Amino acid sequence: MDESLIAALLASTVRVSTPLIFCALAGLLSERSGVVDIGLEGKMLFAAFAAGAAGASYGSTSLALVAAMLTGMALSWMHGVACVSHRGDQVVSGVAINIIAAGMTVVLGIAWYGQGGQTPAVATDVRIQAIFPGLAQQLDGLPWVGSILGEGLLGHNTLVYLAFLLVPLVWWLLFRTRFGLRLRAVGENPQMVDAAGVSVSGLRYAALTLNGALCGLAGSYMVLAQGANFSPNMSAGRGFMALAALIFGRWQPRGALFACLMFGFLDAVAIRLQGVPLPMVGEVPVQIIQALPYVLTVVLLAGFIGKAVAPQALGRPYVKER
Repeated sequence: MDESLIAALLASTVRVSTPLIFCALAGLLSERSGVVDIGLEGKMLFAAFAAGAAGASYGSTSLALVAAMLTGMALSWMHGVACVSHRGDQVVSGVAINIIAAGMTVVLGIAWYGQGGQTPAVATDVRIQAIFPGLAQQLDGLPWVGSILGEGLLGHNTLVYLAFLLVPLVWWLLFRTRFGLRLRAVGENPQMVDAAGVSVSGLRYAALTLNGALCGLAGSYMVLAQGANFSPNMSAGRGFMALAALIFGRWQPRGALFACLMFGFLDAVAIRLQGVPLPMVGEVPVQIIQALPYVLTVVLLAGFIGKAVAPQALGRPYVKER
């Protein structure tokens, strides 16, 4: 296989996987605390709109990132009020967030900008650029290693490397800190945590706050790094892919990372295969190629959701005994 094709596939896999990693880690923290989060898709979508609106209106990368993260946290707190404080159905609340985000982003986009729900394009200096922009050309002389390192691994922006750095950090937080021990205990046996004098609601709200911040980073990445503006439903099911990834990864950061990279690779391959004739098959319709990542999502959920052992208290509202 040509080295330039390998480098391009590797670079595309890493880029496409980044929002999935942010979202999968967000869902992992929430579900480890016992709160089901079907609303990853809606949080990411609304955060993308907030980043696009703030970036286009104020011309500031920092404001766009803060707006996206605050939007994600606000939606997570809304989920917490419904499910943690008032013990509502967690799946229904998550679906409601997805519906609200899909509708309100379009309505606000039309009302504010009059561009069919889209936001204006974010200026180039507001977008997050690659850390080493000329590295691929400098390493071009090295056979194989040059293109794979320069374009495939080192040609990305800060948010990409942050997503991969967060995987061991989240693992350390969950399995090497007192906070992580308590968070996991809340997802397994909240009665025991309450008996120890630790607030179950406080821990679940803390997990949801981190969840919203990570969803905000996922949404801002789609606007400030992948694209140039917000467009309706631009998340395109990535939140559900991230949910499938954390289930496939058995609620472990490393397993979720592997599943996200697998989804990213399939998406990268699907992009490359569009319009390319295959041996003995011919040109495959674009719709079939584009459906590959979503088909894999269904297969993984159907094949592993019964085998993966979820936290024991996942989806169960906690009622404090008096």
